[in-house]
Amino acid sequence: MHFPTHRFYEDVLALFCAGVLVSFGVMLFGTHNLLTGGTAGIAIIGTHLVDVNFGLLFFLVNLPFYFIAWTQLSKRFTVNTFISVSMVSVMTEQLPHLINIESIHPLFATVAGGMLIGVGILIMFRHKSSLGGLGILALYLQNKYNIRAGNFGLLVDSVILGSSIFIFSLDLVILSVIGAITLNLLIAVNHKPGRYQAYKKSKKSKQVEQDSHLEEELLAAVE
Repeated sequence: MHFPTHRFYEDVLALFCAGVLVSFGVMLFGTHNLLTGGTAGIAIIGTHLVDVNFGLLFFLVNLPFYFIAWTQLSKRFTVNTFISVSMVSVMTEQLPHLINIESIHPLFATVAGGMLIGVGILIMFRHKSSLGGLGILALYLQNKYNIRAGNFGLLVDSVILGSSIFIFSLDLVILSVIGAITLNLLIAVNHKPGRYQAYKKSKKSKQVEQDSHLEEELLAAVE
């Protein structure tokens, strides 16, 4: 799995910023009890179908994806993902003590929440991390088969949220789908295979570099 190299402090700062953005986006979703996609959405729906609490179900659903991350992606990616998930879990619980949102339009909460979560996930992807679950599978498929992570996430989230129509109200499902579309389209547009492989030089850049070296050699010879 190819990633650009970052220094340790850069990863720490980036994952902290990503955690704040994602947590705030989740908080906006929570103002109107909006649903979310991914393994969290699967766990929420699962709690209405089986007698298991959300925490245990969320943990069990994520297990196979952490195995994929550890064996198919990288150990550093798995550890960073665990850190990101833990950070978001803590921040999501603490933000209501720092921010009090008395009134917000549901559509704005949907779009803004999706954008904040999407940007946060992009930062995590950039720094060898994710929110776990289906995000891990999305990155694996993108690197293995060039399937864009955002497109895959949009498809899966649509299936998850579409199935929730049998459990939750229609207006809540529609808003949740809008949020999922906003989030995943942002990722699909901005996270493309090969975009972050800064070390990979194109033929044109290689030629420019060769011409530059040749020019330097010619100037040295003249001097």
